[in-house]
Amino acid sequence: MAESDLNTTIAEVTAADLAEIITELQKYRDRLVHDTTEAIHKAKLPKAKAMAQMEPELAKIDAMMQEIQARHAALIESKE
Repeated sequence: MAESDLNTTIAEVTAADLAEIITELQKYRDRLVHDTTEAIHKAKLPKAKAMAQMEPELAKIDAMMQEIQARHAALIESKE
């Protein structure tokens, strides 16, 4: 997708769309942690090491959520 298309698409996103994306990202993050924790337990691996390996992915998800939450807040504020 071209950058101008992406900017247009982002501009057309509603507050409700952003709220839904935030909710889905949170569900994905929770599911990722839960499923990984279960797999670690079943495989009898050290939890700390496995969680450390997963941390970069969690950091990416957290950064995305923060960015989207900021956009959501700005969108709501601009509507008031």
